Amino acid sequence: MREATPERPWYSGGLRFECTGCGACCTGTTGYVWVSVADVERLALHVGLPIDEFGRRYLRRIGRHLALLEHSATGDCVFFAGRRCRVYEARPAQCRRYPFWPRHLQSPQAWRLAANECEGIREDADKWSLARIRRAASAG
Repeated sequence: MREATPERPWYSGGLRFECTGCGACCTGTTGYVWVSVADVERLALHVGLPIDEFGRRYLRRIGRHLALLEHSATGDCVFFAGRRCRVYEARPAQCRRYPFWPRHLQSPQAWRLAANECEGIREDADKWSLARIRRAASAG
């Protein structure tokens, strides 16, 4: 087996993933969905609010960064309702990149751990090419 390099990572033969829409990545535990200025602009436009009003309703400041609010009782994303993302088409870059986050792509073991949280990572799922994984991992 060849050693992984940045040009040829361990997953260069592809990874299997197919979003099932289960919402596990949007629910259940507290965390942060970091948003950029571009994310905020896209989301505000999508929900039909001026940026400042969108910020008051849906954002919180964590240090110098902005994050989406969560439902305090559940930890679910504020935009997750009825087992669906209400802003899927305009979702933040962090969400667009999931599950192809750096921590999940560090090793085969990290990918297997991600599969414990994401039912879309499974052997019978669509196989993503290295090029497609890289596009998804850098989505904005």
